[in-house]
Amino acid sequence: MNEILIDVPQEYEGERIDKFLSILIKDSSRNSIQKLIEDGKVLASGNIVNKKYKVKIDDEITVLPNELKPLDAEPENIPLDIVYEDDDLLVVNKPRGMVVHPAPGNCSGTLVNALLYHCKDSLSGINGILRPGIVHRIDKDTSGLLIVAKNDKAHIGLAEQIKEHSFTREYNAVIVGHLKENEGIVNAPIGRNPKDRKKMCVSYQNSKNAVTHYSVIEDFDGYSHISLKLETGRTHQIRVHMEHLGHPVAGDPVYGNDKKSAFLNGQCLHAIKIGFIHPITGKYLEFTSDLPDYFMDFIKRLKNT
Repeated sequence: MNEILIDVPQEYEGERIDKFLSILIKDSSRNSIQKLIEDGKVLASGNIVNKKYKVKIDDEITVLPNELKPLDAEPENIPLDIVYEDDDLLVVNKPRGMVVHPAPGNCSGTLVNALLYHCKDSLSGINGILRPGIVHRIDKDTSGLLIVAKNDKAHIGLAEQIKEHSFTREYNAVIVGHLKENEGIVNAPIGRNPKDRKKMCVSYQNSKNAVTHYSVIEDFDGYSHISLKLETGRTHQIRVHMEHLGHPVAGDPVYGNDKKSAFLNGQCLHAIKIGFIHPITGKYLEFTSDLPDYFMDFIKRLKNT
């Protein structure tokens, strides 16, 4: 069995996890599911659970392959670009190509490995051994700003703001083609792609509300540099919404098929601004990040064509 990722459809909220998984994973008995749970191979949003755990609508359920053991993240001396830090949280400018947390195939070199070295024992434990301190994620090949919680109180306060959509999260991207309007809103629910569980898609079944605001910064020959603001934070939201409009993010190997930008080896997408109320002090904080070299080099290339 390969690793399986499952979002919890609304109709299953409150269901025991062993029953939930036996329904959604075909050809698996409840006994085999319970064995996986007992072996620590079933996680809810990064936390190892027991068979009596009741799933929640915001859970992302991970079922690890039989041959793999639950991963332990080890501290690694990896340089971090820290934009802000205090006793409760830090804001990191994640480079493109860095995985946020360990997973099968990426057990080291992740942001979590670097955080464990930098913060020692000062990371929230709410998201379990795989994702200590991680309040929200950005994709491996997306660069930019990410908040990390150093204690559970800060984590809870930040997570509440994300849930209430009061976080400020802005991105820049280069997309393929030109949008019909210079600014607009994509309001289209996102769920797991039934044909490929590693992908997301716009779907009106077993999905969650997703809203993205966009505006055009500059048009080029065959591409556009745009700004995006997330109202919600679904997995792959920007990438899925842009693909849904027919203008995938340049270089996106999963949701795009643009051969001219394939040399980017990943999507041209950067988390440029993040703003939030400090969960302990109550002060509003906002940080911005310069566009990285790979992004600016691509812009220059487009301007010269």
